[in-house]
Amino acid sequence: MAHIYIYSPSGAVRDRAAFRLGVRRLQAQGHEVEIDPTALASWQRFAGDDATRLAAIGRAAASGADVALMTRGGYGLSRLLPSLPYRQLARAIAKGTRFVGFSDFTALQLALLGRTGAVTWAGPALCEGFGGAGTPGSAKGERAAPDDIMQACFDDLLSGAGEGSGWRLPSSDVLALNGRQGALAQGAPLWGGNLTVLLSLLGTPWWPAVRHGVLFLEDVGEHPYRIERMLAQLLHAGVLAQQKLIVLGQFTDYSLSAHDRGYSMARVVEWLRANLKVPVLTGLPFGHVPTKVLLPVGQPVQALIEGRDALLLWGHLH
Repeated sequence: MAHIYIYSPSGAVRDRAAFRLGVRRLQAQGHEVEIDPTALASWQRFAGDDATRLAAIGRAAASGADVALMTRGGYGLSRLLPSLPYRQLARAIAKGTRFVGFSDFTALQLALLGRTGAVTWAGPALCEGFGGAGTPGSAKGERAAPDDIMQACFDDLLSGAGEGSGWRLPSSDVLALNGRQGALAQGAPLWGGNLTVLLSLLGTPWWPAVRHGVLFLEDVGEHPYRIERMLAQLLHAGVLAQQKLIVLGQFTDYSLSAHDRGYSMARVVEWLRANLKVPVLTGLPFGHVPTKVLLPVGQPVQALIEGRDALLLWGHLH
C-alpha cells in the first residue's frame, strides 16, 4: 500500500481524537503512516511557530512518501509564502509525492503552481477527512466514517487509476447552458481552491496568473454577499474573463436573514452569469463537506457536458 506522511503546515490540531482516529483508519487500510515530529505542535493558533511549520513542510518534501497529507487547514500558510522551499517541493512532486489538502492549503498550492508549475491535489485533510472532526455527535465520541466518494477518490489517487470526476448538474445550470453539450474546455489548467485564500494572493508575487484555465472555487462561513464581493473583485480584476470555465463547489455554514429578502447563493450565481460571458457551473462536490472529490491543481483537464452530467477529465497521473 502507500506511504503517507502526516504533517501540520497551518493551524494547530485541537481535536486530537480526530487525529488519532484518522491515523488508525489509514493504517487499517494497509498504509504505512509516518507522522511528522511536530504534527501536534502548538503555538498561538498555529501548529508551531513559522520556523517549525516550514521545517515540517521540508521534512514532508524529503520523506519520499507517496502522499504528504496535511492534518488540518485553518490559517498559517500565507505567513510562510516568502520562505517556502519551492524547488524542494517541486522536486519531491517530480519524484512521485502527491501533496494533498484544501482550505488554507490553497495558498501553498497556488504559490507553488505559480513559481514552479508543479501539480498538487485539492482533497481531504487528515482530521476532517479520515478522523471525523466536527461531525455531529463527535463530542460524544461518535465519529463519521470517511465519505465513500472521498475515500474512493483517495484510493484512485494512490493507485493512479483516477481519470477524472463528474457530477449531476442542477436544473439552473442546464437552463443557463441553453442546450450546450460537449467540450467547454480542452487542455485547460485546473486551478483554484478556497475563494478567500485565493483572493488574498491577488496582487502578490505568489499569484499564479493562470489564463484560459478551469477555475474552481469553494468557501465556508461566508455569507453570499461576501462571496459576491470576492467574485466581483476577481471579475473587475479581469481574472474571471481570462478563464475557459468557472466551476463553483460547495459554499457552506452561513445563515441568511429576513434582511436578505430572497438574496441567496442562487442570486449570486445569477448575477455572475449576467456579468460574465464565461460559462459558470455549480454543484461541484468539493469544499468543506464530507463528500469531496480530489482535484489535480495545475493539471490540464477537459471539461465536458454530457446530458445533465458535468465531467472534468485529466487521464492517468503517476
